[in-house]
Amino acid sequence: MNRKLIALAAAAFGLTAMPPADAGLFSATGAVIAILGGELFVGEAEGHLSGAGTIAINSQKNPTLTCVGDFISSIAHGGSGQFLCSDGTRATFHFKRLTVFRGHGSGSFSRGPMSFAYGLSAEEAMPYLTLPVGKKLVGNGNGLAMVDL
Repeated sequence: MNRKLIALAAAAFGLTAMPPADAGLFSATGAVIAILGGELFVGEAEGHLSGAGTIAINSQKNPTLTCVGDFISSIAHGGSGQFLCSDGTRATFHFKRLTVFRGHGSGSFSRGPMSFAYGLSAEEAMPYLTLPVGKKLVGNGNGLAMVDL
């Protein structure tokens, strides 16, 4: 019964568009804003109805530095995951859902602390991000940048 209700709700919200073959029947993609070891990363996370998903982010300071990984989540317990970056650094993280498509979290990154938000605008994400002292996020025409106050 629960699955039928979820499927009906997903269909009502337009989530039945044709996903990639490996994405499963129901999935959603959302923006990710992350601060890893004092550096700004942005990208996307794709979550599936099962609670499993993937994340792909890249450094705004060094766009060739990319990180990819996976996560699992549930309504009752939030979620957790891990990723590996192209320079060999790693992170583990946990997060709390605000809604099905929005949330925030923190974790441990090889080069320092990690905070992030997903499905939120930069302004909405600010309360959940731990920026280095003396820094702020601004839109720079091409996305986000971390600049001095």
